[in-house]
Amino acid sequence: MAPRLSLRVAATLVAAFAIAVSAEPSLQTATTSPAELDYLQFCSGCHQSDGSGSVSNHVPRLPGSVGHFTRSAKGRAFLVQVGGVAQAPISDAQVAALLNWMLPAFDRANLPADFTPYTVDEVTRARAHRPGDIAAARAQVVDTLKAQGIEVAKY
Repeated sequence: MAPRLSLRVAATLVAAFAIAVSAEPSLQTATTSPAELDYLQFCSGCHQSDGSGSVSNHVPRLPGSVGHFTRSAKGRAFLVQVGGVAQAPISDAQVAALLNWMLPAFDRANLPADFTPYTVDEVTRARAHRPGDIAAARAQVVDTLKAQGIEVAKY
């Protein structure tokens, strides 16, 4: 009797999982990378799945500006140090992969021609030294970009 019960429970769990998975088809494509899944899980709640952000909630849009941040060491560090990235419950290797997926996915046009992908070591160093005032750190990067004639999204 116990084996039949176990089979029924297993079958019920499989059916429930299949229903749950089919409820979110965008997460089930064969081409969705682990980095994209990390973005969807840890970033899209604020930045939205399309990167559009939320001005009313002080979340900048990614397209049209995030690539510019990679033009300086401080800008690159900022992208790692912003709260949602620095505190995401994923490894430094996963953060590097996420950023290396996100930047060309949302703002390839504004990446510098000599863009260098993030490394695990770079992410580890930046996550270990998060500024006390992240808004001021962003403002400093934005001011530097503005001095170069580059406008980025406000929040």
